[in-house]
Amino acid sequence: MDICLICGNEIDNDKSFCPFCGSKQAGSEPRSKAKTFLHRTINLEQGMPFVESALRQLQVAIREARNGEIQALTVIHGYGSSGKGGAIRRECRKTLDYMCSHGQLSSYVSGEDFHKNNGVVKDLLNRYPQLRLNKNLNRRNQGITVIII
Repeated sequence: MDICLICGNEIDNDKSFCPFCGSKQAGSEPRSKAKTFLHRTINLEQGMPFVESALRQLQVAIREARNGEIQALTVIHGYGSSGKGGAIRRECRKTLDYMCSHGQLSSYVSGEDFHKNNGVVKDLLNRYPQLRLNKNLNRRNQGITVIII
């Protein structure tokens, strides 16, 4: 068995494509150096910041994640004290939509959709099996968002 250089899953020696993430495998290169899965959590609601400050913090965290080769970020933005959805949550997701549509991010999954029955999440779990250990998986937590860098 070899290890995929992209997602770290074990694959058969004779496979030219990883069955988990679909990446092409180099035939002559040794695959023992698996890319390590890195995940970080950032709490945007800590200190009760204004929306603008929280969005700046989000963009800094994404930039640092890219530079640090982090594959996933869990963003804690809260759901709002009124129970109707907070301003930070709403504006974060607008920002993430914009970044995804302009190729600046791979994707994101809202906390309420971060469950193993969701097709997009199933694909993510196949690509990054370490996400199965995420404590927010299957909790339908509306106060978080998982970003795939």
